[in-house]
Amino acid sequence: MPKETTIQEQIAATIALLRTKLGVRGKTLAASLRRAKHLLPRRVYTQAMKLAQAEQMMRHPKLRLTLDTPQLTYAAQEVQAHLHAIDLADRRWGAFLGVLAGIAANMLMLAVLVFILLWWRGLI
Repeated sequence: MPKETTIQEQIAATIALLRTKLGVRGKTLAASLRRAKHLLPRRVYTQAMKLAQAEQMMRHPKLRLTLDTPQLTYAAQEVQAHLHAIDLADRRWGAFLGVLAGIAANMLMLAVLVFILLWWRGLI
């Protein structure tokens, strides 16, 4: 019995990390992963899906006995290690710089179009 509670605790910790680090909300791990699929690397996502399948199997008493606890523990550690490595300040800074780069590119294109229009009209 203690092994199942540790896996359940690891699943709960993974859900909490997904919520804090990626801002993904969901009642179950599967629901959270559906929303975070594009934010996670493929290797981490597949490990997290193993945990989500185990979460469903934990509800059934006989299926609970068939779970491979060392593999699930490794999967939980790998997913949690990736989520702990995410730097929220760096993500915010990257999003800000992305918006700033988009604005700069649009202003450059506008300046080129204005220059072409003035040249075409013969004003330059």
